[in-house]
Amino acid sequence: MSGDAKRAPAAALRPALPGDVPMLAAIAEAAILELTGEDYDTDQQEAWAAAASDEEALAARLKDQLTLVATRDGEVMGFIALADNKLIDMLYVRPEAVGEGVASLLYDAIERLAGARGAKSLTVDASDTALDFFSTRGFAPKQRNTLSLGGVWLANTTMEKLLGPPEGSVH
Repeated sequence: MSGDAKRAPAAALRPALPGDVPMLAAIAEAAILELTGEDYDTDQQEAWAAAASDEEALAARLKDQLTLVATRDGEVMGFIALADNKLIDMLYVRPEAVGEGVASLLYDAIERLAGARGAKSLTVDASDTALDFFSTRGFAPKQRNTLSLGGVWLANTTMEKLLGPPEGSVH
């Protein structure tokens, strides 16, 4: 835990369950609306939040992904989703838990799992808000993207991190 991180009880990890979808949608919506204001305007935030909080679409999106949730005292604090063992599709943390190591815990676990499953690299389409988080974990920017959500244009950056061989493997 970094020196500026808030002190909080350790979070536990578990696989996401179908019944988690309403909470995951609510966390994504809150994170977008409360944490991205320095990087995206209100119209962009609202369009992004509306797409992220669509429970039916979220359930369909997560169905074939490896999704982990971080919990503290039984309460979901954040989640990460990995598609095709190579793309970090989503990483959201409750706004009140930012700075408590929840995102790092989720990311570190998914990187270890992807590596153990043979991934040579990970990619992410990082929001402008998440660029520093992924940069400090060894991701390098590859290309700038624009996408349309609800008639509003948003930008993000495709980033990639090369993974070493799994721990304990023979070189």
